[in-house]
This record gives sequence, C-alpha cells and structure tokens, in this order.
Amino acid sequence: MASSERPTLILLVRHGQTPTTGVDLYGRKPGIHLSEVGLSQAEKVAEQISEMNQRRIAAIYSSPLERTRETAIPISKRVGIPIKQNRGLIELDVGDWTGRKLSQLRKLKAWSTVQKYPSGFRFPNGESFVEMQTRVSQTVDRLVANHRGKTVIAVSHADPIRALIAHAMGTHLDLFQRIVVSPCSVTAILYTPSGPVVLAVNNTGDLKSLTPN
Repeated sequence: MASSERPTLILLVRHGQTPTTGVDLYGRKPGIHLSEVGLSQAEKVAEQISEMNQRRIAAIYSSPLERTRETAIPISKRVGIPIKQNRGLIELDVGDWTGRKLSQLRKLKAWSTVQKYPSGFRFPNGESFVEMQTRVSQTVDRLVANHRGKTVIAVSHADPIRALIAHAMGTHLDLFQRIVVSPCSVTAILYTPSGPVVLAVNNTGDLKSLTPN
C-alpha cells in the first residue's frame, strides 16, 4: 500500500488536572501547572501509550501552554521522542473571560449561548468556537499529511479536542458540548483516504487495541 493511502492515527490527549480545573475558565492564561493529581494522571497515560506499538509513533506535539507540556513530558520520556510545540493545538482564546470563575460566568445571559449555540458565539476580545474548530482541524490535517501511515500524539485541551471530534463525526458544532473529554483522557481518530474514523473518545484505560494493523 502506498504511504499516501495508509491511515494515520491521531491520539489526542487532554492535559492533566490542575488546581483550578472545573473552577476557573483559565483559557490561555499562563502559569497554570498540573496539580499532584494531574502529574499522576500524566504518568499513567504515558504508561498506557508506551504499551502501544512504539515503532509507529512518529511524533509528539503539544500546545505551548504549561499544563499541556507538563502532560507531554512523561509521554516523551517513555517513548523516546522529543516534544514539538504546535500553536494550532492551543486552548480556545476566551478573551475577557480569561481567569474568571465558572460560578460567575454561569450567571451571565451569554452562558446559555455558549452551551446551546456555540457556533454563533465569540468570546469578548477572543476567539469564536468556529474559528477554534477550523484552527484545530486544519492543524490536524497538516499533522496527518506530514506523518502518513504513522501514529501522532497531540496533547491539547478539552474544547479543541471536542470540536475536532465533532468535525470528524460530521456532527454540528452546536452539539459538541455533549461530548465529554476528561483530564488525561485519550481520543483516537484514524484518518483514512476515505475520511476520519473515531475509534475512541475519553479513553482512560488500555490503548493497545488502537494500534492500526
């Protein structure tokens, strides 16, 4: 089979838990590091990935934010591949909402739009959900083109991963909030010449069965 016809497996890893996961909407705020729980999660997912066929793992990419890089480090050590930063995997830019408490944001009228009509929402002085989905899907398309027939690990954030899942499944962006992507979970999407196939979403267990034949 020609290399251009071989499927490419993209393993999307959400970063591990931080001290403010589920409390603050930190967006692209710098200086957010993994908690002790998050560091443990990162070690666990690294072990799970290392049990796959490592010969097929071609590259590890990470969002440039601290919490994603800290999640990628144990994976890099386990599989022996350096981390490449990729800004296309960065978190959604929530603009003026950056660093605000979720308990406060849920009281805003705009919060209902974020949950029910995200395709029509842009964060004040930030990014729209449509722009974010376009950015991450184009980023992954480039990764697939650069690593045909291989496995690529991409460490990113919940919303970009959920938006990519919706894109791969042909699901409208307004439904992407129904997808759960937990800290340090793995989502596996196989990109074939005839289109993407979603193999696993929010996986926190064994990954060996995801290695393409």
